[in-house]
Amino acid sequence: MTATAPREEQLWSRCAGCASLLYRKRLRRNLDVCPECGEHARLGAPERLRQLVDPGSLRPLADRLPEADPIDFVDVLPYPHRLTAARASTGLVEAVVCATATIGGHPVAMAVMDFRFLGGSLGCAVGELITRTAERALDERIPLVLVTASGGARMQEGVLSLMQMATVSQAIAALREAGLLTVSVLTDPTYGGVAASFATNTDLVLAESGARMGFAGPRVIRQVTGRALPEGFQTADFLLRHGQVDMVVQRRSLRGRLVALLAATHAGAPTRPSVPRQEPASHRERLAAADDAAALPPATPEADGTAAVRDAWDTVRMARHPGRPTTLDYLDSVFDGFVELHGDRLGADCPAIVGGVARLAGRHVMVIGHQKGHTTAELVARNFGMASPAGHRKALRLMRLAARLGLPVVTLVDTPGADPGVSAEEHGQAAAIAENILALTVLPTPVLAVITGEGGSGGALALAVADRVLMLENAVYSVISPEGCAAILWPDRSAAPQAARALRLRAPDLRRLGVVDEVVPEPPAAAHDDPAETALRLRAALLANLLPLLDVPPAMLVRLRRQRFRRFGATRAGQRAGVR
Repeated sequence: MTATAPREEQLWSRCAGCASLLYRKRLRRNLDVCPECGEHARLGAPERLRQLVDPGSLRPLADRLPEADPIDFVDVLPYPHRLTAARASTGLVEAVVCATATIGGHPVAMAVMDFRFLGGSLGCAVGELITRTAERALDERIPLVLVTASGGARMQEGVLSLMQMATVSQAIAALREAGLLTVSVLTDPTYGGVAASFATNTDLVLAESGARMGFAGPRVIRQVTGRALPEGFQTADFLLRHGQVDMVVQRRSLRGRLVALLAATHAGAPTRPSVPRQEPASHRERLAAADDAAALPPATPEADGTAAVRDAWDTVRMARHPGRPTTLDYLDSVFDGFVELHGDRLGADCPAIVGGVARLAGRHVMVIGHQKGHTTAELVARNFGMASPAGHRKALRLMRLAARLGLPVVTLVDTPGADPGVSAEEHGQAAAIAENILALTVLPTPVLAVITGEGGSGGALALAVADRVLMLENAVYSVISPEGCAAILWPDRSAAPQAARALRLRAPDLRRLGVVDEVVPEPPAAAHDDPAETALRLRAALLANLLPLLDVPPAMLVRLRRQRFRRFGATRAGQRAGVR
């Protein structure tokens, strides 16, 4: 009896939805969908590909990348040990499988994520592999199909994992410019940085029946708001009702829907590839020179320009200090003649985002920033600087207005993250962030970002895809809060100081990683002790970094910005390993 038990377990499977005991072969014939209740079981990437592509057409793309532990992250286990265990349990090299294939005879490039591998988290290698797949699609002028399954960005790789949201988004932007179709298929679950970038900024977004998608997960939202969540919150049907996906598709119909969409695209495709316009030789020469100048700096203490003696947790507390200057403070002390503009033109004006036209040394600029406040009443009124979807859309409207007027954009980043509320998810928070990231990758005007306090996750990145990124000395920039990281990877939240050190979220660390171009020194105590001196230093840094950008032609500016974020792939991450 006991000897046959393992075999019996392999023959039968219990449905997670209705608890029915199902014959495994019957379940597999039904594409791992329960015949009793319709529950869609999660699929690994190899099985997903087997169901979708034409037999014999799959051509895997290379998935071997240099081993990288870019920030030497250790929680209760060293990060490389977690990678080794994930590879052993899944048989995969990483959390995505990439290939070219045909679906119904139509050639496609595909990147399929696998939740079994570290929760399908988006790290440098995953971002690099998906970006290479998009570049293959561009080279071969074929559609790109993404199948997402992820808990979000990979916290063990710190802010470098956050950069992958921009890297993949700009690859999708290149496909959009070339007139090539991009399709994402949301499967269960799709959250965090993946939801707020390439999962929702493609041309078409399909959701498999039963899939859940959002920026913040249900547990986080319940903890933050203390509210019960609506019935079916963040499910595929919820997303469809709130206009966030094009369609909800049963698994048995998914391949057929893709075939139909690809066929329509093929029918309207140009008969010959377009030839990119060549820039004048002088532009190419300047581009090469700019590439050399933009190379990542050597990891030396002198490159930081700061003493960098403050402990990471002390820096977090400093960045959150209620007396720290806010965006409105800087608009009063660094800029001149600020005229605030309101509204997203869709029905709301988010107080956590302020923006408008101002002057900097006589030059007009568009300034957009997160606004917190100093008192409890101000913080509550401004939602602690956490932007709603309306805030992200207001920022997007002002960015596009700046581009039409030929104004440089300066962003001031100070937010714990995006709004973790029910309403924000109902109004498409992930897609709003994704659209900002995508728009910034192609904005034909200079963009200069400054991390002035907290740079939290996708809410920060939505304003920080820039030509140059500056960071005040006592600011922080991270893929997740130390408390959130500790709650997930350590036994309890009391390990937040340890998590802060492991995340490498201080300005000197990020300068060495190449995420930040310049660290702006604060007065000896901190910015809140001498706001006037801080303003003078910030103004000087803004002018020094903005003026050279004004002479760069728009096409070259966009190209250089893309190259900047393209550098954050696995190869460059491997070269940056060992940051202390």
